[in-house]
Amino acid sequence: MSEVFEGYERQYCELSTNLSRKCDSASLLPDADQKKEKFSEIQSGLDDAETLIRKMDLEARSLQPSVKAMLLAKLREYKSDLNKLKREFKRISSPNAHEELLESGTANAHAVSGERREQMAMSVERLNQSGERIKDSRRILLETEELGISIVEDLHQQRETLLHSRNKLHGVDDAISKSKKVLSAMSRRMSRNKWIVGSIIAALVIAILFILYFKLSHH
Repeated sequence: MSEVFEGYERQYCELSTNLSRKCDSASLLPDADQKKEKFSEIQSGLDDAETLIRKMDLEARSLQPSVKAMLLAKLREYKSDLNKLKREFKRISSPNAHEELLESGTANAHAVSGERREQMAMSVERLNQSGERIKDSRRILLETEELGISIVEDLHQQRETLLHSRNKLHGVDDAISKSKKVLSAMSRRMSRNKWIVGSIIAALVIAILFILYFKLSHH
């Protein structure tokens, strides 16, 4: 998993929790100036949270597809959480927010706060589960990468072996060609020698016949 994404993620979780607390406390402030100052802090925090969401989105989209899919799924939860914070802020900052709060009572505010804490606890739990899944995916990716490297090395060795065998075959072909040339030369020499020997034998036979004829004719 990306360490950059994890850093943005931690910042967002902390900021979301603080914003939720500020929304709860701002709705209970009786002084208008204090409430206005608190609203300004909340609006600034929402802007920071939105910036972190964009940074997480850019970081997630730059990663490998298997990790990217899980991070984008997690990011959708954070976007939903930010939208809830915006709705809550809009509710408490509306002109009729004070009257609505008086009607709903302080108990309802505590219920909302408890619900927010429960949602954040569930988000943290999902975060931990997603982190474990991402770690497993990263481990599988590393194992796959190591296996791929091993296969590439084996193929390289086989290629070297084939090239070496090919060079040997070329050497054998050269030797065969040279042997053919030698045998052809020997064959030609043998053919010439046969004619020479045959000519000598024929000359000897003719000479013997001539001698025999000469002797027989003088008796």
